[in-house]
Amino acid sequence: MPHKHNQDRRHKFDKARYQVKNWPEYDQALKNRGSLTIWITPEAIKGWRPEQVEKKRGGQPVFSDVAIETGLTFRSHYKLGLRQTEGFLESIISLMGLNLSIPDHSTLSRRSKKLNITKIKREIKKPIQILIDSTGLKIGGSGEWQETQHGLEKRKSWRKLHLAMDEATGDILSSELTSNKQGDPSQVSFLHDQIDESIESLIADGAYDTQEIYDRLSHHHSGPIKGLMPSRKDAVLSERASPTPRDRNILMIKEKGRLK
Repeated sequence: MPHKHNQDRRHKFDKARYQVKNWPEYDQALKNRGSLTIWITPEAIKGWRPEQVEKKRGGQPVFSDVAIETGLTFRSHYKLGLRQTEGFLESIISLMGLNLSIPDHSTLSRRSKKLNITKIKREIKKPIQILIDSTGLKIGGSGEWQETQHGLEKRKSWRKLHLAMDEATGDILSSELTSNKQGDPSQVSFLHDQIDESIESLIADGAYDTQEIYDRLSHHHSGPIKGLMPSRKDAVLSERASPTPRDRNILMIKEKGRLK
């Protein structure tokens, strides 16, 4: 990437080269990317219709939140319109031989505004390892069309989305949306404080390699968290009497090399 900030202070590595030796497994893995497997659990079928509650004035709901969430999930994943989502659900239910009615596109649109999203219960018994990073989001508005049609120059607005993910499962555990003026290290506390599970270690890139981050991890309310952040090429040790976790990482890199 040209003109990258701190490029001269980063470690340089040779490009990794890999040779494929398990061609049958590799070929099958490529074909599996095009396979489509969809199943509906018995719990979802049972909860397709809302529970019988005391009737109120006006029309009564025909579909539960589970049915609406299922349709909207397919719509988001396959980038479908509302009518295409209705047809997609009808085809799946027909192929599976289920006796379920399908919410129409108007119902999906209306119910999506006040939908209660089902939270997945995670059953994790051992401490987890999390990954933290951020990405930029461009904000578009009504002026995008005029800019495209007439070549008008408009100053772009950006936001930063900070994410924490479970390294083992790939689940996104917490998130923070900030302005582009907020630095990545400033959001670490907000991210891991949203996580209920016990955290063993945190992995992040060199932008998070500050002594302040290591101090926060050492005094976390659930117990000390091990920080795994690569230090810069010109990183120096702290002036504290005893080596800090960051100091030990710097010394290990100098002794064994950055890749190890």
